[in-house]
Parts: sequence; structure tokens; C-alpha cells
Amino acid sequence: MTGDAAGRRPRRVRAAKLGTTVVEQLVDDIVKGALRPGSTLPPEPELCEEFGVSRTVIRESVKVIQEKGLVRIEHGRGTQVTDPRQWNLLDDVVLTAVITHDENATFLDELVEVRTALEADMAAAAAGARTREDEERIGAELAVMRANLASPPDFAAADVRFHDMIMAASRNRLSRAIVNSIHDKARTSMRYHGEYNEAVMRQTLDEHQAISDAIASGDQEAAAAAMRTHIIDSWTRRRPSR
Repeated sequence: MTGDAAGRRPRRVRAAKLGTTVVEQLVDDIVKGALRPGSTLPPEPELCEEFGVSRTVIRESVKVIQEKGLVRIEHGRGTQVTDPRQWNLLDDVVLTAVITHDENATFLDELVEVRTALEADMAAAAAGARTREDEERIGAELAVMRANLASPPDFAAADVRFHDMIMAASRNRLSRAIVNSIHDKARTSMRYHGEYNEAVMRQTLDEHQAISDAIASGDQEAAAAAMRTHIIDSWTRRRPSR
């Protein structure tokens, strides 16, 4: 038994989810460091016993993990865990695991940086390409937020839709897809979305109004600046201290 496999207990999973569960659990083990970069995955028999699955399931699962960039299969040397710089961070399973184990929020900092750049560009594009229908959709979500200052869940849902309406108005489908993907995963972490209170919601509403006004006036530079300020300041307010 390898050193990394020592003390690993059997983990039984239901037949219908065999491959998916094995992949998710091995990805989680790699991301959290239970299986370190440069180390070798336990032999197939050990993984079969650990998960209670056949060799076929293990082999297919390892191939999936390789496609995600987390391991490298080398004949004669086994399956080695790769350096984190090789991981596909846009993959749903990998992204979820990385966010879950981002104890000091440094990955969330990177995520916010990417989101800021993309959404600022899309806000500028929306200011230049908006239609009356776009303005109505953006304004409608702003109104829902204003009407739900006493209901944080409804306010938060409208907050997400407000941003999505702006991204839709930009006509940049790829940037919108990237932001929605990383943002959806990040919002599953309490460390990312924090807690809403009335002061936070009113500040958010004011910042959203500034973005909406800039887009409605067709001022691309102001729209980008307002979006950038909002996302960065919002993260600064809710970023966990440790």
C-alpha cells in the first residue's frame, strides 16, 4: 500500500452513481492535498476495495480525472498527480473542489479579479449596444431589488439576474458563459457570498443604480468603471478575514 493510501477506509457508493462519485471523491482528495502533486494514485485493487467498485469503473474514472488535468497516466510509472497549474479550473468538479478548499480565499480573489475584468468589459459593451428591451429588463431587476430590501433571498436572486441582464445586453456570449459558470460555483460558498443586511443591500442598490444609469446614458467608460468599482468594493466588504 502506498503512503498516500495508508489509513484510507472503504467508501461505498450506489451503483447508479459509481463513476461520478469516484471521480468527485478522487478530485476532492487531490485538491485538498490528501493525494499530493507528484505522488502516485493507489493501485487499482486498493481503489476498488476503497470504493467498492470494479476495475472498469476505476479505470474509466481515472481517465476522466486525467481529462480534467489532475493526473497523468504513465505506463510503467503508474498514475501521477499533476501540478495544480495543470488543472482545468473551469471544469465544474474541479472548480467546486478548489473553492471548497480555498481556506485563505486566495482563489476567490483570483475569481473576483477575472469576474471584474469580464463584467466591466460587458458593461461597457452593454452601454454601446443596449436596446430599449435591455434597459427595461435591467430596470425591472433593479426595481425588484428595491422592493425586497426586507427579503435578502429575493434581493440576492434579483442581484444575480441584474448582472445577467447586463451581460446579455453586451451580446458577448462567451464572457457571459464564463462568468455565470464561475460565479454559480462560487456562490455555493458562504465564504464568497457572505451575508446580506440592510446596510449592505442599500449600498449594493446604489452601486447598481450607478451602473444602470451609465448604461442607459450610453457612457461606456462610466459603465465599465461603475461595474468595476461595484464588484471590487462588494468583495472587499464581504471577503473573509481568514
